[in-house]
Amino acid sequence: MAKAERRERSTALYETILKLRDLEECRRFFEDLCTPTELQAMEQRFDVAVYLQQGLVYLDILEKTGASSATISRVRRSMLENGAGGVVQSIIIREGLDKPEPPEE
Repeated sequence: MAKAERRERSTALYETILKLRDLEECRRFFEDLCTPTELQAMEQRFDVAVYLQQGLVYLDILEKTGASSATISRVRRSMLENGAGGVVQSIIIREGLDKPEPPEE
C-alpha cells in the first residue's frame, strides 16, 4: 500500500472519531475496533499520563494502574514531554484531570 493511501485511511479514522456522538458511542466504537487487550493498554497508558501530570511517583502509579515501570517511563517520555506535541498533557490539563484526587477518608 502506498504511503498516500495509508495517510488517507489514518485521516479517515481520526475524522470518524471526531464525529462520535457521545461517550457510549465512543466506547462501542473502540470496542468494535480494538481487542480487549488493546483497549486495556490504551486506558492504562492514559491513566498513567494523568497520574504523572498529577505528580504521583512511579511506585504509586504502579500500585494504582498495574503498569510496569517501563510503561510508566515510556508514557512520561513520549506523552508528557512533548513526544507528539504534548497533546495528552494539554487535554489532561484542559479537562481538569491534573488535579490530584482528594484522599479517601
